[in-house]
Amino acid sequence: MTYELNIFKALSDKTRLEIVSFLTEGEKPVSSIIKHVKKSQPTISLQLKKLVELKILKSEKFGKQILYRISDNKVCDTLRLLGNKRILKVKNCCERLNKK
Repeated sequence: MTYELNIFKALSDKTRLEIVSFLTEGEKPVSSIIKHVKKSQPTISLQLKKLVELKILKSEKFGKQILYRISDNKVCDTLRLLGNKRILKVKNCCERLNKK
């Protein structure tokens, strides 16, 4: 499966799409993602695991906290092409990724 196909596979699920859209604003801890998406911790953890496996997100551990961020500009570009309202408001999503 190609990376581009993985992006579409990831975005085809409503919960994963909400997570990725939220992360266009920048790196976030799991607690913020749970609060924003309003789903249970096990549900969010499962979806985050899938997104990392599909190489859509990267995770980094700081002490007890795990932070998640979008892994590649292609993800932001895909959301922008699909007309995602959140990313259209976030002008520097891709620029921020280039700094990581």
